[in-house]
This record gives sequence, structure tokens and C-alpha cells, in this order.
Amino acid sequence: MNMNQTIDAKSVKHFTDLILDRTIFNYTSIDTTLSDKDLRSLAINVCVDLPPKVVSDGIWADHDQGVEPMKSTLPLLELQILTIFAITQCFHLVLKRLGVPYFVSQIMISNTWTEFKKYLFPYGTEDVINVISIIGYGFFLFLNGVKMDLTMITRTGRKAWTIAFCSFVIPTVLGLTVSYRFLGYWNNYIGEFEAKTLPVIVIGHSGCYFAVIASLLSDLEILNSELGRLALSTALVMDAFNTIVSGIGTAVISSLKTGSNDDDSGKGPIAALLTTFYFICFMVLTPLLLRPIMRRFVRNTPEGRPVKKLYKSIVFILALAVGLFGTVANQSVLAGLLVLGLIVPEGPPLGTEMIKQLELFSTWFLCPIFVTSCAMKVHIGIHVDGRLLLVWFFIIVSVNWLKILMTIGICWHCKIPKTDGLCLALMLGCKGVVDFCTNVFLHDALLMSNEALSVMTINVLVMGTMAHVGVKFLYDPSRKYAGYQKRNIENMKPNSELKIVSCIHKPSHIIPIKNVLDICNPTSSNPLVVHVLHLMELVGRSSPIFISHRLQERLGSGRHTFSEDVIATIDLFEHDNVGTVSASTYTAISPPRFMHDDICYLALDKLASIIILPFHITWSEDGSVESTNENIRSLNTKVIERAPCSVAILVSRGCSSTINYNGKTKQIAMIFIGGPDDREALCFAKRTMKDDTYHLVVYHLVSTIKNDDFTNWDVMLDCELLKGVKGVYGSVDNVTYEKVGVENTSDTTAFISDIANQHDFIIVGRRNGVKSPQTQALEKWTEYPELGVIGDLLASRDTNTKASILVVQQQLMTKS
Repeated sequence: MNMNQTIDAKSVKHFTDLILDRTIFNYTSIDTTLSDKDLRSLAINVCVDLPPKVVSDGIWADHDQGVEPMKSTLPLLELQILTIFAITQCFHLVLKRLGVPYFVSQIMISNTWTEFKKYLFPYGTEDVINVISIIGYGFFLFLNGVKMDLTMITRTGRKAWTIAFCSFVIPTVLGLTVSYRFLGYWNNYIGEFEAKTLPVIVIGHSGCYFAVIASLLSDLEILNSELGRLALSTALVMDAFNTIVSGIGTAVISSLKTGSNDDDSGKGPIAALLTTFYFICFMVLTPLLLRPIMRRFVRNTPEGRPVKKLYKSIVFILALAVGLFGTVANQSVLAGLLVLGLIVPEGPPLGTEMIKQLELFSTWFLCPIFVTSCAMKVHIGIHVDGRLLLVWFFIIVSVNWLKILMTIGICWHCKIPKTDGLCLALMLGCKGVVDFCTNVFLHDALLMSNEALSVMTINVLVMGTMAHVGVKFLYDPSRKYAGYQKRNIENMKPNSELKIVSCIHKPSHIIPIKNVLDICNPTSSNPLVVHVLHLMELVGRSSPIFISHRLQERLGSGRHTFSEDVIATIDLFEHDNVGTVSASTYTAISPPRFMHDDICYLALDKLASIIILPFHITWSEDGSVESTNENIRSLNTKVIERAPCSVAILVSRGCSSTINYNGKTKQIAMIFIGGPDDREALCFAKRTMKDDTYHLVVYHLVSTIKNDDFTNWDVMLDCELLKGVKGVYGSVDNVTYEKVGVENTSDTTAFISDIANQHDFIIVGRRNGVKSPQTQALEKWTEYPELGVIGDLLASRDTNTKASILVVQQQLMTKS
């Protein structure tokens, strides 16, 4: 059977060598179809035996008859996939320690195994793996479209719009002007074909892709940072500009491109204008027609229930149909998949379900294979003419420098620090998987030569690596949380308002948090300002959401309502304490590993004195462990390390009722040993003294062994603070002070076991980094270091108590 295959002229020798080395192909003839001057492609006649052997007969087959496993399609495909992942992971294992992104390892594979590649990828099998994996890349683009929230463009501030517009439009206009104004000169200097490539290079470097920037921010763990949010907004606007310009450019160029000598129909200015009109209609009518269908699927899905399989199947079919529709406007099928992804409503239920169904198979399995198969088409070591290299270098450097200078200049005008402006410029200049694959598609469409593709690939590797390493080195989002100002309860001025940030993950956290707020005993002379943050995991979208329910600011989807129970409970608490409490509720939807930025930023912005976090273990009513969430534990640890104020972890032992009920006096214990954390905890506990419904018992554990870890200044501060509960300034009926002599750790353990079940609420200090004879032997047995020694002992499953425990750590001050 004869099969025509068109390949690049400069790969003819290599191609014929491959043909002659394969016994399953019979080389017949080579004909040049173009003149020597315009030689661009060759027609190769190859004889192939069809149908091919798909499944091997196994290692026990009769090999005398020529049956070999690697001559069968399926075993060869499996070996290719296994080899690709093995080599890629070996590269990444080394390069990731240097901050190099994963896609670099996928691209570098192209020139590392040239000789072995001849045997692993016989003629034709590269196309097989390419066709299979391109389906994964198509749905990878579809999922990135699903994760985008296009409504964010309308809510993006002028700062992001200005940066996006100037950083994209000005380099694009100047670059295209230089490319077309001196087109005759470029034709004589570098050749007609390479001169036509310059506008493609200009547009490719002026814009950026939202998926690449979101992946960069996620890898660097700055997705929720202030600069990360600005970068996401700017990238979304730039991606929209880039998509429109690239789409129109593709429609025009493909229509103006001259066909073969015997087929010039459908080409020319009129055809270009008509194709552009088709493209505009495609971009406008597709959302208008299909978006209502998607919303109908969402409305017909009950809240909390998965989407019907019929709806998911319809979406898959529509994705392929829209991709084929896009070919009318001379767009690729992949562009149609991306457009439909933008139409699908982000987040639950439909967007989330699409991601659950496709992400593992397409994004993490097929897409890496496709990137590697694309990398095989690149010959980085290919010889490049010096004049071509000089022109490309001038264009690439000029466009990127102009883009960087525009970004830094606008950031400087907007009072953004110079370092942050440089980081933002590096982010917007980052190149990744989408840029590389786009260049390969342009090469396959004969819009880019082998030399240009190799130079653009090197540029993608350099820009992507420079963005990852540079931003990681220059930008530290936690530096703004550094504690140079004292924001804790101990250093508050008398009769000043106490500002608290409380966090809630699930409904079982609402009542325990409200109990703590009740203990704070707000009065007109000591008002309470509460900011309650409901934290939810981000699923089915790339952009994090932060909602202020008091201001009705919805920085996300307008369809969903969040945190109704939280809002109702906090509003009721504010109503019951009218005039003494000011409460605000917020919802933050972000990945668990980035939630600490939302908490710390809110505490910093609201000048909070303390953050209250729920413990990661949930107890049931009978005292048994109901659930454990390691994501919450990791979040608590990050907040403790970076918080701009004091932090408290609330351990609720399953008591769902409020602390003050039936008019009974509730017993609150404070275990005091000494140090900054204990003083902070005591200051918090002393707020209960003004309410007769609470009885505060302060247990002062004093060791008979001298402890050199406490300085004289610490001892003086401890004694001065304890005077308020010792009765030095006058006795208080609902406060009891007990001095308990403790000689060693066993005495401390026995004492805590005795009092653990005598109180309804226990407050302790974390005592981070402070050693004392009372607790020193318990440190190596601590299961939860974030609770400290005493807190861990009280929260232990072996301790018989139903009391809630509040473990307090005073603000960590930064030494200047």
C-alpha cells in the first residue's frame, strides 16, 4: 500500500536512513515537488503492510516466523510511554531541586537519546503516539477553559487592565510595525519565508497564557498572595487580548496564503475578510447559544448532588462539535475545545465534575506524553544561520524588554514596590507548555521553520526557568506578615477594642467558635470586633475567591451562595450583643495549601490581635474521635509560623451546646507556668472576670527546681500580670488563684489529669521554645507540637475530659 508523507527538506537524509533501517517498510522513491529555491517539502512513497500487528503473541511465540513483541503496535506503544515517563522523571528529580519547572524536563528529552530514539520510534509510530496524546492536550486546554472565570475580567481593577493593555498592545504594535514596515528589507536579509515568521514571533512574546501563569503561581505557592492575585487578573486580560489577536491573525493569514498553482480558489483579501467574519461569529454566537444549555444543566442538578451522566456526555460531544465548528473560521479543533471550556460554568457542580472526570487522564497522563512527542520534532542542536539568529535575538529581546519596562513603569506609577513590579514582569513573561505546543503547531502548519522552532524552544526553556527561579528568589509573600509592631492582647491599651479573626472549616466549628467569642465578654468599655472567615477548598477553577458578605463583594461566581449558617450565627451573636460587638463574615475559597495567606492577610489588614483556629481533630458527643483532617493541621502550622499577631488553636471535645446555658456558672481554668505565651493566655482569660456567669480558676504551677530559662524580666512580667488575679488590687468573687507546687513531670501529669474533668473550658499557653522542669520530660512524647506540651496532654485521647481547650501563642516578633 502506498502512503504519501510530507516532511521537512532538511530532515530528508535522516528520514531515508530511518526508512532503510526498517524491515517493515519498503522504500521506493523520493520526488521533489518544489524548485530548489523554494524547497520546503518532499513527497515520499512508502510501502506499508496493513493491517499491522497490534497485539504481540508473547515472548513464547515462534520467533522463526518473524513474530517479535516490538514489531507489534500495542507493546511498542506501552514501551514508549514507559520510557518517556521514566526519563522525564529522572530529569525532574534532579532539576526540581534547582527550581526548574517540570515541563523543562519533558522538552529536554528531545535531544538526549537521538540514537536510541531510532529504534524506540520506528517510522510512523511517532504519529501514533502523537495522535493519541493530542486528545489529552485538547482536553487539557478544555479544562483550563473550565477553570477560568471570565466574569473576573469585568471585576478586574484599572491597575490590572492598564498593565495588561500596555504590556501587550504596545510591544505588539511596535513589533508588527517593525516587521511589516521593513518587510522588503527582511525579505532580502533573511529570506521571504523567515520574514513572514517575524509577526508570529512578536505576537507569541507579547502575550501570555492564563494557564501558564496559574501553574507558575501554584508551583511557587503564591496563588493567594496580593501579587499573585494581581498577576492572575492581568494574565486573564492579556490572554483574552492574545486569543482575539491570534484568532484574527490565523483567519487572515490562512486566507491570504497562496495555494498551489492549480488551486488558488478561496484565497485573497475577500476570503480573509469573510473568514474573519466567521471567526467573530464563532466567538460571539457559541457562548450565546451554548451557555444557556450549560446553565440549564446546573439548575437541574440538586445542590450537593453530582451531575447526571447524560449531561456530562452531552458536554463531551459539544466539545468535539465546537472544535469542528471552529475549522470553518480556519481555527484548530483545539481552539474550539478551549472556547467551550470557557462556556462551561466554573466551580461546582458542572465544572468540578468535568475536572474530576478528565484531569487525571488528560492533564497528568496524556498531556505530558504529547509534550514529549512534540519535543521530538525539535532539533535544538540544529545549525542556524548567523543573520537569522541575530534578527530573532533582536526581536525577542526587544519585545520582552519593552514588555518588562512597561510592566515595571506602570507598577511604579501605581506605587507598587520595584521588586514586586519586577516579579510581576517576570510572571507575565513566563513561558510554558502552552507556548511550546503552540510553536510546534505553527511549525506543523508551515508557518515556522526548523531553525525558528529550535530558537523559540530555547526561549521557552529560558523564560520559563528564569520566571520560576527569579520570582522564587525575589518575592517572599510572608515578609509582609513579619511582626515589627506588637499586635497581641498583652500589649493592648486598657479599654480598647479586641480584634479577632476566627476561622471556620465545617459546620461543627460554628458553635465552638461562638463559645470562645462569648468568653471574650464584650462590653461597652471593652468592645469586640470579630472577623469570621469561612474557609472552603477551591475545586473546579484556577482563581481563588474572597467574599466580604458585609460589603456584598463577590469576587467569584455570582450563582452560588456560601456560608449561610456562618452568617446567620454571627449576625445573631452581633444582635445579642448590640453596641458591644461588631462582626463581619467572609468566605475564602482557595486550595488548602494556600489558605494561610487568606488568614494572615485578613489579620494584617484588620489589625487583629489574635487569630483563632479550629483543631484538626473532631470529637463526637460521646468523646470518641469522629474525623481527622491533615490539611487543617498543615494550615494551622503555617499560620502559627507566619501570623502577624497572636494565634490560638481551639480544641473542641464534642460539646455542641453553648458554654453558658440554664443560667449555671461555668468553670474556666487557666494553667499558668510562665513565659510570653502563658501571659498572653492569661490576658485572654482575664476578660471573663467581668461576667459573673463564668468562674475563672488560675492554677499557677511553681517548680521547686531553679529554671534558668526564665530571665528576671520574664519573672517580673509574670508576677505583675498575676497580681490581677491574686487579689492584690482587690478581691474578685468569680476568680480563684491557686499556687500549685510541682517538682517534676509526673506531678504535672497527675495534677492535669485531676483537674481536666472539673472544668468546662481550659486555657493554656503553647510555651513555644520554653523549657521548664514541670514539662521537660513530656516534650519527647508530644503528639501535636502545635499545641505545646500542656495542650497536647489535655487533647490526648487518654485524658478524660469534655472540656474545650484553647492553646494560645503570643505574636512572634521579628528582630530588627
